[in-house]
Amino acid sequence: MSAKPSSRLADLLLSRDPRQRLRITRSLMAANVFLACCALQFYAAWIGFMDYRDVYRLSGVIVLNCLAWYGVLRSGHNLRYRDPAMTLPQILSAITIIVGAYAVTGPVHGSTLMLLALVLVFGIFNMKPRGARIAGGYTVVLMGVVIAYKTQSDPVHYPWKLEIAHFVLTAAIVPTISSLAAQLSSLRAKLQKQKDELANALTRIQILATRDELTGLINRRHMMEVLGQHQKRLLRSGHHKFCLALVDIDHFKRINDTHGHGVGDEVLRGFAQVLQRGLRETDVVARWGGEEFLLLLNDTAPELANVGLERARALLTEAVLVPTLPQLKVTFSAGLTAYDEGEGLDSCIERADKALYRAKREGRDRTVMDVSMAPTVAPTRLQGAASIPP
Repeated sequence: MSAKPSSRLADLLLSRDPRQRLRITRSLMAANVFLACCALQFYAAWIGFMDYRDVYRLSGVIVLNCLAWYGVLRSGHNLRYRDPAMTLPQILSAITIIVGAYAVTGPVHGSTLMLLALVLVFGIFNMKPRGARIAGGYTVVLMGVVIAYKTQSDPVHYPWKLEIAHFVLTAAIVPTISSLAAQLSSLRAKLQKQKDELANALTRIQILATRDELTGLINRRHMMEVLGQHQKRLLRSGHHKFCLALVDIDHFKRINDTHGHGVGDEVLRGFAQVLQRGLRETDVVARWGGEEFLLLLNDTAPELANVGLERARALLTEAVLVPTLPQLKVTFSAGLTAYDEGEGLDSCIERADKALYRAKREGRDRTVMDVSMAPTVAPTRLQGAASIPP
């Protein structure tokens, strides 16, 4: 369905980028202040307080300023700068124009002070503390210079007693607004920091909820979710076959008793890495509990799935799991089974567990295939050398 003409026009004028669109919209909203300033000038000229030539000149400058900032934002040139909104430059140009209006509006010049405060308020939510101080200082100094000049050049419309009051009012209000802008900026920074901390905490929680802290593998709970997804894919397609394998490190308790739990933890981490290297990228490894791991072997039959297990077994004979104990070698026993379409996941895992028990009972350091669901598949027993005897 094609976009509505009004939507296409808005995209053309304001950009499709949401952030750029917001910046341009804010700039155009601020332009309303300039339009009010133009209206004030024409009113002053109509009642005889201003020369129309001054009105046209100042209004021309205002229009050019608005068009220039619109062009900068709409072209994307602003994205080159640290502050893409270019808040401070826009505020300074607006202040300059309004102070200029103050200097040429004669008897109605006092009304421009309200516009001056309004411009500063526009920037209060975006300016950083340093920018707020610069804008405030620039406003007070520029107003002081213009007031001093006008009291000398046009004392009839700018009597020094009234102008002192105007300057005191400016010097009191502008720093207050600047201070408020600095406080809001500090508050925004704190809120952003809290937001980032919450996002990081949420990420850590999500990791802790799905990952085993020691090995970095997915944990038992998340593995069940992954298995459930694969089960649904198999039910939908009928072609997504997979196998499960329960793997257990042989005599792991002996390692903890002999070398301590710190070494045991290093063995678990190293074993997990070796196991992953031996398998395919599409296979999934989870820490099932203690020294036990559950493997999801995708799109394969048990005989081919066993190839990955034996590859991991071969890598394990060469791997150094604990750098301080390079002579420490471990083996593993595994129970392997194919998932049967329509059965419960618990039943499949239980069959893999029974096959693992047989592998341990028959001497460890081997893989035993479950044959209860596939009578044509013979058990596989692969004996390997081990430095820790069975």
